[in-house]
Amino acid sequence: MTTNALSFLAVAPAQVIRGWGVITKAGDAIARLGTHPVIVSGKHTGAIVETVIRPMLAAQACQVAPVSYSPDCSEASLAKMRQAVAQHQADVIIGVGGGKALDAAKLLAHQTQLPVVTVPTSGATCAAWTALSNVYSQRGAFLYDVPLAHCPELLVLDYELVRSAPQRTLVAGIGDAIAKWYEASVSSGHSQQTLIIGAVQQARILRDILLQKSVEALQEPGGAAWQEVVDATVLMAGVIGGLGGAQCRTVAAHAIHNGLTHIPACHGTLHGEKVAYGILVQLRLEEMLQGSQLAATARHQLLQFYDAIGLPKDLASLGLANVTLAELQHAAEVACNPRSDIHHLPFRVEPTHVLAAMVSTTAPVWSDDKKLDSGDANRLSVATQSTNLTINDEV
Repeated sequence: MTTNALSFLAVAPAQVIRGWGVITKAGDAIARLGTHPVIVSGKHTGAIVETVIRPMLAAQACQVAPVSYSPDCSEASLAKMRQAVAQHQADVIIGVGGGKALDAAKLLAHQTQLPVVTVPTSGATCAAWTALSNVYSQRGAFLYDVPLAHCPELLVLDYELVRSAPQRTLVAGIGDAIAKWYEASVSSGHSQQTLIIGAVQQARILRDILLQKSVEALQEPGGAAWQEVVDATVLMAGVIGGLGGAQCRTVAAHAIHNGLTHIPACHGTLHGEKVAYGILVQLRLEEMLQGSQLAATARHQLLQFYDAIGLPKDLASLGLANVTLAELQHAAEVACNPRSDIHHLPFRVEPTHVLAAMVSTTAPVWSDDKKLDSGDANRLSVATQSTNLTINDEV
């Protein structure tokens, strides 16, 4: 059956420049897009803007206006940045930093109809590639995402900049990228559409690369395996979303991330750390509600992998050992809101199920194939003595 419906795909940036030290050589490519750039960065990347980006652009006779997205990629921060664009009469936006800085730059460019250049300074996300931005509250709670008209006009991946970032950022990027398989295989694994099949298979290959190369990459930053893992987290993860489009969806792992952002104590953890934990929650849901032994096997494989590279595997390792039951319940409710991606799971999920899964990500495999009914979910959600977590009953 054919359809005449229009379908728009934002597959990839128009140009990607990658290599060691390439940021100092990217001035000409940037200047072709504009000579009055507004540079969006955060408090941790301001020094890179001043010592590396600004001199490179000065050599191209560009007039630069730096602006901070801090404290978050929020509506208030975007309004402030739009004023800076107007005052500077900017003709191009440059984002320098991690996921939130790049999301802010991309959305700012979208709103002002200007080209955008992304310069990732870590391997923590694929935000430098994608045509999507997340918007948060001023306090860092996820609110909504915005699909963009196209991917960036230029992506500059300088391995020297990425190597200078804390290793924790690349570990988080591994967690974010490996989620592509566990989510896409559930939401889109049965699709018969050619491009979605391709995207799902790319997600499987991405998972295998990360499982095979991450330990070696982290042992030798800057080495061959490290570079391949950076390419996987920054570039290949973006390819999957671009090729699969909106139909190659995120599922529970990112929904759990979104819920966790509403817990203030979790704001110190990185995006990919929360997503990695969310994968375990998703697999736990598949175990409990479908009796899936495949999900159980995958979860235990990931637990060993997380131990090897330092990803969080339970609430305590997320820094939430003292989370209150009320906070955890609220996070579960946010994860299950009617528009949440968690509903792309092939079974009904309620906050009580999510709460039960959140406190049992390291549980042993059940010895039978019994599915969890609502009564089981309620009992397990309060039976936290089987875990290493103590939940406070404070509000």
